[in-house]
Amino acid sequence: MKSLVRIFLSGLFITTVWNPILCQEKNNEDNTIMNLLDQEVSVDSLETTLEALMKQHQVPGLSVAIINEGKVIYKTVKGYSDIEAKQKVTNKTIFEGASLSKPLFAYLVMKFVEDGKIDLDKPLHEYLPYEDIAGDERYKKITARMVLSHTTGFPNWRTEAPDNKLSIKFEPGTSYEYSGEGYQYLAKVMAHILNCDDEGLEAIYQKQVAQPLQLQYTKYVQDSNNLKNKSKPYDKGNRIKGEEVTGEFGSAYSIHSEAVDFSKWLIALLEEKGLTKESFNALFRAQVQLPEDAEERAQGVTNWTLGFAKVTLPMGTLYAHGGNNWGYTSLFAINREKKWGYVMFTNANQSMLPLQFLMYLNGMK
Repeated sequence: MKSLVRIFLSGLFITTVWNPILCQEKNNEDNTIMNLLDQEVSVDSLETTLEALMKQHQVPGLSVAIINEGKVIYKTVKGYSDIEAKQKVTNKTIFEGASLSKPLFAYLVMKFVEDGKIDLDKPLHEYLPYEDIAGDERYKKITARMVLSHTTGFPNWRTEAPDNKLSIKFEPGTSYEYSGEGYQYLAKVMAHILNCDDEGLEAIYQKQVAQPLQLQYTKYVQDSNNLKNKSKPYDKGNRIKGEEVTGEFGSAYSIHSEAVDFSKWLIALLEEKGLTKESFNALFRAQVQLPEDAEERAQGVTNWTLGFAKVTLPMGTLYAHGGNNWGYTSLFAINREKKWGYVMFTNANQSMLPLQFLMYLNGMK
């Protein structure tokens, strides 16, 4: 399994600072977007800033979209998908979304909660025992709700341990620790319930989510088209080699997409499409308050919902998630009240660009 380093809204929970460039008076609606402070931001300033940040952070290529009032109001692709081959990013270029997989998987799980196929509060071992942790009886308390809100007690990845074995760090349901392992266990449970393998789980995701929302490129298990159009990974401008894409349905890490396609799902969240009102309320309800010493708490995330980081800012509440696979960084954030959204994919490792551009958009520094 790939090494994952999650990226959150580091430094986002800070005092907003007035940025003069956001005060430009523009009457041409086609040349401005609205930020969360209800200020107009000129597209020209977006372009200039984006290109400057790409150079500063050595980001080869990116795909970005901004949503105003439930519609994509700004979209662009920039840079190179393959520097060596001089291939530029296009509207068809695919990026790894890494941990953006998790909230989308939570949305899929809610489909099956509605259908009565899984109960959020029924211990997962009653659906499928897990041999990898069977020696610790505490695992029998773990539920889907705990997985989606990162309260299972599992570490992020078992590879963090010296013996590479899965363990439980605290009594399930009593505290918070971000965990990809939990999501992978829940994916195994879902495949068992639905009597399918990883490719079958992808087919079910396509039928239940991707096809209804017309997500053409947003896939957990990649097809030949996505692989053909996939950008190459880079770290500080240097090509990362030896990349391998498995056929595993990585509910925690394997989603691939690009900004406009992924924004269709964000708009579905904003418009509350595809799930019942009750399910959306459950999806965005705070499940756990992060401990004061949690890394994410220091970075601005106060709560976790079913799949989403909840961040409270002076201009409103954001539901967000970031992701980093080796050579790719991504980030999305939505505000439900204003039906505002933002998503960026890059082919740069551990890049601060997605966060810094989001902060720029909203007058923060």
